[in-house]
Amino acid sequence: MIPLAFDYEVAESVDHAIELLGQHGDEAKLLAGGHSLLPIMKLRLAAPTVLVDLGRLGDLNYVRDEGDHLAIGAMTRHCDMERDATLGEHCGLIAYTASLVGDPQVRHRGTIGGSISHGDAASDLPSALLALDANFVVKGSGGERTVAAGDFFEDYLQTILAPDEVLTEIQVPKLGGAGWSYKKFNRRAQDWAVVGVAAVVERSNGSIGSARIGLTNMGSTPLRATAAETALSGADPSSVAEATSSADEGTSPSSDIAASDEYRRHLARVLSKRAVEEALDR
Repeated sequence: MIPLAFDYEVAESVDHAIELLGQHGDEAKLLAGGHSLLPIMKLRLAAPTVLVDLGRLGDLNYVRDEGDHLAIGAMTRHCDMERDATLGEHCGLIAYTASLVGDPQVRHRGTIGGSISHGDAASDLPSALLALDANFVVKGSGGERTVAAGDFFEDYLQTILAPDEVLTEIQVPKLGGAGWSYKKFNRRAQDWAVVGVAAVVERSNGSIGSARIGLTNMGSTPLRATAAETALSGADPSSVAEATSSADEGTSPSSDIAASDEYRRHLARVLSKRAVEEALDR
Protein backbone atom coordinates (compact mmCIF):
# COMPACT_ATOMS: atom_id res chain seq x y z
CA MET A 1 0.00 0.00 0.00
CA ILE A 2 0.99 3.63 -0.35
CA PRO A 3 0.23 6.47 2.09
CA LEU A 4 -2.65 8.86 1.60
CA ALA A 5 -1.74 12.19 0.03
CA PHE A 6 0.07 14.69 2.26
CA ASP A 7 1.85 18.03 2.05
CA TYR A 8 5.56 18.26 2.77
CA GLU A 9 7.37 21.00 4.70
CA VAL A 10 11.08 21.27 5.50
CA ALA A 11 11.99 22.75 8.90
CA GLU A 12 15.01 25.04 8.78
CA SER A 13 15.29 25.25 12.59
CA VAL A 14 13.60 23.92 15.72
CA ASP A 15 11.65 27.17 16.03
CA HIS A 16 10.54 26.86 12.41
CA ALA A 17 9.37 23.29 13.08
CA ILE A 18 7.37 24.50 16.09
CA GLU A 19 5.85 27.26 13.95
CA LEU A 20 4.82 24.75 11.27
CA LEU A 21 3.33 22.43 13.88
CA GLY A 22 1.38 25.35 15.30
CA GLN A 23 -0.02 26.17 11.87
CA HIS A 24 -1.20 22.64 11.10
CA GLY A 25 -2.06 21.29 14.57
CA ASP A 26 -2.99 17.63 14.97
CA GLU A 27 -2.88 17.10 11.20
CA ALA A 28 0.93 17.41 11.14
CA LYS A 29 3.60 14.84 11.99
CA LEU A 30 7.33 15.27 12.41
CA LEU A 31 9.57 13.26 10.09
CA ALA A 32 13.00 12.36 11.47
CA GLY A 33 14.48 9.13 10.06
CA GLY A 34 11.10 7.94 8.84
CA HIS A 35 11.55 4.25 9.68
CA SER A 36 8.76 4.30 12.26
CA LEU A 37 6.30 6.77 10.72
CA LEU A 38 6.35 5.84 7.04
CA PRO A 39 5.50 2.13 7.51
CA ILE A 40 2.39 2.90 9.56
CA MET A 41 1.40 5.54 6.99
CA LYS A 42 1.66 2.88 4.29
CA LEU A 43 -0.62 0.65 6.35
CA ARG A 44 -3.06 3.59 6.73
CA LEU A 45 -2.70 3.40 10.52
CA ALA A 46 -1.68 7.07 10.41
CA ALA A 47 -2.79 9.63 7.87
CA PRO A 48 -1.21 13.03 8.57
CA THR A 49 -2.00 15.71 6.01
CA VAL A 50 1.36 17.42 6.54
CA LEU A 51 4.85 16.05 7.20
CA VAL A 52 7.41 18.40 8.75
CA ASP A 53 10.88 17.13 7.85
CA LEU A 54 13.58 17.63 10.52
CA GLY A 55 16.31 16.09 8.38
CA ARG A 56 18.20 19.36 7.83
CA LEU A 57 18.54 20.18 11.53
CA GLY A 58 22.22 19.25 11.78
CA ASP A 59 22.54 21.17 15.04
CA LEU A 60 20.49 18.41 16.71
CA ASN A 61 23.03 15.72 15.76
CA TYR A 62 25.61 15.54 18.57
CA VAL A 63 26.91 13.79 21.67
CA ARG A 64 28.33 16.17 24.29
CA ASP A 65 29.99 15.69 27.65
CA GLU A 66 28.16 17.99 30.06
CA GLY A 67 30.09 17.06 33.20
CA ASP A 68 27.73 14.88 35.23
CA HIS A 69 25.81 13.65 32.19
CA LEU A 70 25.95 13.24 28.43
CA ALA A 71 23.69 15.21 26.10
CA ILE A 72 22.52 13.53 22.88
CA GLY A 73 20.84 15.57 20.16
CA ALA A 74 17.47 14.20 19.07
CA MET A 75 18.58 13.88 15.42
CA THR A 76 21.62 11.75 16.28
CA ARG A 77 21.46 8.59 14.22
CA HIS A 78 21.74 5.11 15.70
CA CYS A 79 24.91 4.34 13.75
CA ASP A 80 26.57 7.49 15.12
CA MET A 81 25.72 6.54 18.71
CA GLU A 82 26.96 3.01 18.14
CA ARG A 83 30.40 4.36 17.16
CA ASP A 84 30.65 7.39 19.44
CA ALA A 85 33.72 7.18 21.70
CA THR A 86 32.23 9.40 24.43
CA LEU A 87 29.12 7.23 24.71
CA GLY A 88 31.24 4.09 24.63
CA GLU A 89 33.34 5.36 27.54
CA HIS A 90 30.67 6.86 29.77
CA CYS A 91 27.35 5.22 28.82
CA GLY A 92 28.04 2.02 26.93
CA LEU A 93 24.45 0.85 27.39
CA ILE A 94 23.22 3.38 24.82
CA ALA A 95 26.00 2.70 22.32
CA TYR A 96 25.44 -1.05 22.54
CA THR A 97 21.63 -0.87 22.42
CA ALA A 98 21.80 1.40 19.37
CA SER A 99 23.86 -1.28 17.60
CA LEU A 100 20.93 -3.72 17.96
CA VAL A 101 18.26 -1.49 16.40
CA GLY A 102 16.91 -2.94 13.16
CA ASP A 103 19.41 -3.49 10.37
CA PRO A 104 22.24 -1.28 8.99
CA GLN A 105 19.84 0.62 6.74
CA VAL A 106 17.61 1.49 9.70
CA ARG A 107 20.59 2.46 11.86
CA HIS A 108 21.97 4.77 9.16
CA ARG A 109 18.69 6.71 8.86
CA GLY A 110 16.85 6.22 12.15
CA THR A 111 17.36 8.73 14.97
CA ILE A 112 17.14 8.46 18.74
CA GLY A 113 14.60 11.29 18.90
CA GLY A 114 12.38 9.64 16.32
CA SER A 115 12.49 6.32 18.14
CA ILE A 116 11.55 7.91 21.46
CA SER A 117 8.86 10.22 20.10
CA HIS A 118 7.19 7.33 18.27
CA GLY A 119 6.53 5.75 21.67
CA ASP A 120 6.62 2.10 20.59
CA ALA A 121 7.02 -0.23 23.58
CA ALA A 122 8.80 -2.75 21.33
CA SER A 123 11.64 -0.30 20.60
CA ASP A 124 14.99 -0.97 22.25
CA LEU A 125 16.22 2.49 23.20
CA PRO A 126 13.20 3.69 25.25
CA SER A 127 13.56 0.88 27.81
CA ALA A 128 17.32 1.46 28.04
CA LEU A 129 16.71 5.16 28.68
CA LEU A 130 14.10 4.24 31.28
CA ALA A 131 16.66 2.06 33.11
CA LEU A 132 19.12 4.96 32.99
CA ASP A 133 16.62 7.45 34.49
CA ALA A 134 17.29 9.67 31.47
CA ASN A 135 15.73 13.09 30.96
CA PHE A 136 14.25 14.47 27.73
CA VAL A 137 14.38 18.14 26.73
CA VAL A 138 11.25 19.26 24.90
CA LYS A 139 10.64 22.61 23.19
CA GLY A 140 7.34 24.11 22.05
CA SER A 141 5.53 27.40 21.63
CA GLY A 142 5.27 27.67 25.42
CA GLY A 143 9.00 27.35 25.94
CA GLU A 144 11.35 24.55 26.96
CA ARG A 145 10.83 21.86 29.60
CA THR A 146 12.65 18.77 30.83
CA VAL A 147 10.72 15.52 31.27
CA ALA A 148 11.89 12.38 33.08
CA ALA A 149 11.86 9.25 30.93
CA GLY A 150 9.44 7.63 33.37
CA ASP A 151 6.89 10.39 32.74
CA PHE A 152 7.28 10.58 28.96
CA PHE A 153 5.44 7.48 27.71
CA GLU A 154 1.67 7.48 28.25
CA ASP A 155 0.19 4.63 26.21
CA TYR A 156 0.72 2.66 23.02
CA LEU A 157 2.35 5.07 20.52
CA GLN A 158 1.41 7.97 22.81
CA THR A 159 3.75 10.32 24.66
CA ILE A 160 3.37 13.56 26.60
CA LEU A 161 4.49 15.62 23.60
CA ALA A 162 1.96 18.34 22.77
CA PRO A 163 1.02 18.84 19.09
CA ASP A 164 3.42 21.81 18.80
CA GLU A 165 6.36 20.32 20.74
CA VAL A 166 9.65 18.89 19.51
CA LEU A 167 11.99 16.58 21.41
CA THR A 168 15.41 18.25 21.10
CA GLU A 169 17.79 16.49 23.50
CA ILE A 170 18.25 13.34 25.57
CA GLN A 171 20.29 13.57 28.78
CA VAL A 172 21.81 10.35 30.15
CA PRO A 173 23.94 9.93 33.29
CA LYS A 174 27.54 8.82 33.17
CA LEU A 175 27.58 5.28 34.48
CA GLY A 176 30.90 5.49 36.30
CA GLY A 177 31.41 2.18 38.05
CA ALA A 178 27.87 0.89 37.47
CA GLY A 179 27.49 -2.24 35.35
CA TRP A 180 25.04 -2.44 32.49
CA SER A 181 23.51 -4.91 30.05
CA TYR A 182 20.86 -5.15 27.34
CA LYS A 183 19.43 -8.56 26.49
CA LYS A 184 17.13 -8.89 23.50
CA PHE A 185 15.25 -11.94 22.23
CA ASN A 186 13.97 -11.85 18.66
CA ARG A 187 13.35 -14.30 15.86
CA ARG A 188 15.66 -12.60 13.35
CA ALA A 189 18.46 -10.12 13.97
CA GLN A 190 16.60 -7.17 12.46
CA ASP A 191 13.21 -7.91 14.08
CA TRP A 192 11.54 -6.01 16.89
CA ALA A 193 12.27 -7.51 20.29
CA VAL A 194 9.86 -10.21 21.41
CA VAL A 195 11.13 -9.10 24.82
CA GLY A 196 14.13 -7.01 25.79
CA VAL A 197 15.67 -6.16 29.15
CA ALA A 198 18.01 -3.28 30.04
CA ALA A 199 19.78 -3.39 33.39
CA VAL A 200 21.92 -0.87 35.28
CA VAL A 201 23.42 -2.28 38.50
CA GLU A 202 25.56 -0.68 41.19
CA ARG A 203 27.54 -2.66 43.79
CA SER A 204 27.94 -1.65 47.43
CA ASN A 205 30.29 -3.48 49.83
CA GLY A 206 29.97 -6.79 48.01
CA SER A 207 26.19 -6.57 47.73
CA ILE A 208 23.91 -5.12 45.08
CA GLY A 209 23.47 -1.48 46.02
CA SER A 210 20.74 -0.74 43.48
CA ALA A 211 19.39 -2.11 40.23
CA ARG A 212 17.26 -0.48 37.56
CA ILE A 213 15.59 -2.71 34.98
CA GLY A 214 13.78 -1.50 31.86
CA LEU A 215 11.48 -3.88 29.97
CA THR A 216 10.88 -3.84 26.21
CA ASN A 217 7.55 -5.08 24.78
CA MET A 218 6.00 -6.07 28.10
CA GLY A 219 3.08 -3.65 27.96
CA SER A 220 1.69 -0.69 26.05
CA THR A 221 4.69 1.43 27.12
CA PRO A 222 8.28 0.73 28.15
CA LEU A 223 8.19 -0.42 31.77
CA ARG A 224 10.38 -0.73 34.85
CA ALA A 225 10.54 -4.08 36.63
CA THR A 226 9.98 -2.40 39.99
CA ALA A 227 9.31 -5.58 41.99
CA ALA A 228 12.59 -7.12 40.84
CA GLU A 229 14.43 -3.85 41.47
CA THR A 230 13.17 -3.80 45.06
CA ALA A 231 14.13 -7.44 45.59
CA LEU A 232 17.64 -6.81 44.22
CA SER A 233 18.34 -3.74 46.36
CA GLY A 234 20.83 -4.75 49.04
CA ALA A 235 20.73 -8.40 47.97
CA ASP A 236 23.66 -10.75 47.68
CA PRO A 237 24.71 -11.33 44.04
CA SER A 238 24.07 -15.04 44.52
CA SER A 239 20.32 -14.35 44.88
CA VAL A 240 19.83 -12.75 41.45
CA ALA A 241 17.74 -15.65 40.12
CA GLU A 242 15.31 -15.45 43.03
CA ALA A 243 15.08 -11.65 42.93
CA THR A 244 14.42 -11.48 39.19
CA SER A 245 11.69 -14.13 39.34
CA SER A 246 9.29 -11.21 39.89
CA ALA A 247 10.48 -9.25 36.81
CA ASP A 248 7.13 -9.70 35.04
CA GLU A 249 5.09 -8.50 38.02
CA GLY A 250 2.85 -5.58 37.10
CA THR A 251 3.31 -6.04 33.35
CA SER A 252 0.65 -6.66 30.69
CA PRO A 253 2.33 -8.34 27.70
CA SER A 254 0.30 -9.08 24.60
CA SER A 255 -0.18 -12.36 22.77
CA ASP A 256 0.52 -12.29 19.05
CA ILE A 257 2.11 -14.30 16.25
CA ALA A 258 5.56 -13.84 17.83
CA ALA A 259 4.78 -15.09 21.34
CA SER A 260 2.04 -15.66 23.90
CA ASP A 261 1.77 -13.46 26.96
CA GLU A 262 2.91 -16.41 29.13
CA TYR A 263 6.03 -16.86 27.03
CA ARG A 264 6.81 -13.15 27.19
CA ARG A 265 6.53 -13.30 30.99
CA HIS A 266 8.94 -16.24 31.01
CA LEU A 267 11.37 -14.33 28.78
CA ALA A 268 11.19 -11.25 31.02
CA ARG A 269 12.26 -13.32 34.02
CA VAL A 270 15.02 -15.19 32.18
CA LEU A 271 16.44 -12.14 30.41
CA SER A 272 16.30 -10.03 33.59
CA LYS A 273 18.40 -12.65 35.37
CA ARG A 274 20.92 -12.74 32.53
CA ALA A 275 21.06 -8.96 32.21
CA VAL A 276 21.65 -8.38 35.92
CA GLU A 277 24.30 -11.10 36.05
CA GLU A 278 26.11 -9.61 33.07
CA ALA A 279 25.90 -6.12 34.57
CA LEU A 280 27.44 -7.43 37.79
CA ASP A 281 30.32 -8.93 35.81
CA ARG A 282 31.29 -5.64 34.12
